[in-house]
Amino acid sequence: MRTTRSTTRKSPVTALLAALATLLGIVVLGTLSPTTAHAQSADDLATGLHISDGRLLEGNGNDFIMRGVNHAHTWYPGETQSLADIKALGANTVRVVLSDGHRWSENSPADVAAIVAQCKANRLICVLEVHDTTGYGEDAAAGTLDHAADYWIGLQGVLAGEESYVVINIGNEPWGNTNPEGWTAPTIAAVQKLRNAGFEHTIMVDAPNWGQDWQGVMRANAQSVYDADPTGNLIFSIHMYSVYNTAQKVTDYLHAFVDAGLPILIGEFGGPADQYGDPDEDTMMATAEQLRLGYLAWSWSGNTDPILDLAIDFDPSRLSSWGQRIFNGVNGVAQTSREATVYAGGNPGDTHAPSAAGTPTASAVAVTSVTLTWTAATDDVGVTGYDIVRVSGGSETTVAASATNTATVSGLDAETAYTFAVYARDAAGNRSARSATVSVTTDKGGSTPGVGCSVGYRVVGEWPDGFQGEITIRNTGATTINGWTLAFAFANGQTVTNMWGGSPTQNGATVSVAPASYTSTIPASGSVTVGFTAAKGSSNAAPTAFTLSGTNCATA
Repeated sequence: MRTTRSTTRKSPVTALLAALATLLGIVVLGTLSPTTAHAQSADDLATGLHISDGRLLEGNGNDFIMRGVNHAHTWYPGETQSLADIKALGANTVRVVLSDGHRWSENSPADVAAIVAQCKANRLICVLEVHDTTGYGEDAAAGTLDHAADYWIGLQGVLAGEESYVVINIGNEPWGNTNPEGWTAPTIAAVQKLRNAGFEHTIMVDAPNWGQDWQGVMRANAQSVYDADPTGNLIFSIHMYSVYNTAQKVTDYLHAFVDAGLPILIGEFGGPADQYGDPDEDTMMATAEQLRLGYLAWSWSGNTDPILDLAIDFDPSRLSSWGQRIFNGVNGVAQTSREATVYAGGNPGDTHAPSAAGTPTASAVAVTSVTLTWTAATDDVGVTGYDIVRVSGGSETTVAASATNTATVSGLDAETAYTFAVYARDAAGNRSARSATVSVTTDKGGSTPGVGCSVGYRVVGEWPDGFQGEITIRNTGATTINGWTLAFAFANGQTVTNMWGGSPTQNGATVSVAPASYTSTIPASGSVTVGFTAAKGSSNAAPTAFTLSGTNCATA
């Protein structure tokens, strides 16, 4: 839920916020009945991506689970390299922000055709969305779904024949918090308008309440909206931000659709906290993986408030802590994404698993991390990635993923013995046999010798009794930092209330921060970012000194 080039999350009015938990527990518990079957012939399958039994499938019948991010193309049309960068980090899908001309400059047919071509060239499924509808009914500048449908009809010559590669998201967050029950009829009308015009693509519809459906309108009316599509080729998109701040809220919502046989994905979500709450992104990602549902994180780069920038300044080598979580964390893109089989080298029916990878060897053993390297696996089509697992007795846990034959496993405990192994996988999702194991014991805890560091501190947003801050830790040394502790002191009695990218301990004015698993390693000349919210009084001076594992850092 963003304003122009912004990640500002629009809050319901105070009275509605106070009733949020009750509404989520009662109103949102509207019953979803089992889906009405839509006849689907072999001819339907030939059109490409389609819905069957509540699942998004490719034209060949293979399950397709979106794993990717959102990219603000309409505001940054010159950032065309972004699609290749997003793909290189493992994504199989990108949701592209477009404008129908109501609020921002219209993306022309030629521009949209170029975006589709770039998606295809980078082997990405392309979700195209009109952003002008955001917050209709509450935001006076927002456009209607009907206007958005007319825009799509104007693009029909560009989009016809692209059903295997393109999903049409009619309008972003097309209703605000004012009378959200008004969402249902215009949504049905827009879907039917596109079908009457001859569109066969999978259509995606966003929820009201700025996409978060915290009053349960989409959940209660999903069946009637789905039944109104004569093709049954429709998928629902929920946006999960600070409303979804507990595991129960996340799981209840997603399970309601899955249990009813209705297709759904998380079309946008955030992880960093703000003054409205702290989204439970770990549960979102874990539940999406468990239920085999798609997710698309917001957003690649360019937000007015950069707290949700996955890549800093559109630079894929400068992932924020949020970006590291999405791409390289547990249940993240690198670990769970599988390329659409329509791109699988002309062999979408591939059922041949890669060979086992070689036995891993351990290097750069540190207090909380270790680097593993192995001989690459082979495959008749091609190995696309590796899953690194920790082996303990008869069980195993996935701890990292990599597109190459090396990976750094972080977030470990000091002086602890670990056993690791590797699986290879190909584009069709086939997984190899497990490699032989390697055992390693991490180093003792203590300060990190020879650290060179600089720390940048800034206030991202501020309100009368609190603020949101960001700390960027840069490794100015010549070697990788594996594990760290950041220490600083507040001058005006500020108190950290939430943090992402690290775990805080505060004793009076002094704050000590331990890294999250995805920020514990800082390569030479690289950086990680820790974000937080805090309470404050009338003054809010920035800390003036920082140490990293006992070493004084320069301030930037």
